[in-house]
Amino acid sequence: MPNSSPTGRSGRPRSAAADAAILAATRAALVDLGWSKLTLGDVATRAGVAKTTLYRRWAGKNELVVDAVAELFDELRLPDRGCLAADIEGVVHQFATILDRPEARSGLMAVVSESTRDEALRERIRCSIVERQKRLVLEGRARAQARGELPPQPDPAEAARTADLIFDMVAGAVVHRTLVSAEPADAAWIRGLSRVLLLGLATAAEHRTG
Repeated sequence: MPNSSPTGRSGRPRSAAADAAILAATRAALVDLGWSKLTLGDVATRAGVAKTTLYRRWAGKNELVVDAVAELFDELRLPDRGCLAADIEGVVHQFATILDRPEARSGLMAVVSESTRDEALRERIRCSIVERQKRLVLEGRARAQARGELPPQPDPAEAARTADLIFDMVAGAVVHRTLVSAEPADAAWIRGLSRVLLLGLATAAEHRTG
């Protein structure tokens, strides 16, 4: 769900049920119509709400699509599969599966393109999608440290930089593979990505402790 009212407007309390219906309707419209033909009027009709309800919550189509896509990525989980390599492979597979959904694919590519001309939209993507999903890196790293697979990082600033880098490497690789190169993120590719990432983490750990 959206973190807060995107437009900062005051008024009646927001309805969680209405928000859920609107975001679901937006994803359905992305599948049926694509980003270019999607309109707030169509979304309102699908969701069974007044068009003014959408404008009280979202400034426009771009912001609405970001929140609808962000909700898909909130489905990502990091189940404990026994080792860091398996944990990475599991979450990468989930990520690639989400990006294979037409509503995620068309919505994400459209808003990223639009954000090149809109700093506020770029910030919304960072807050609603990128920052929210960095939890997976933090969770996976803490689990690997508890298992003894990774050493602790006592410097909070260094730990934060490392988490950002890991997220950028994984997300960037999967997005490029699936949306730019349009190649499958199959089991062999996911295993290869995991090996490269783990090699980098091991090398970095050796430099810190050496």
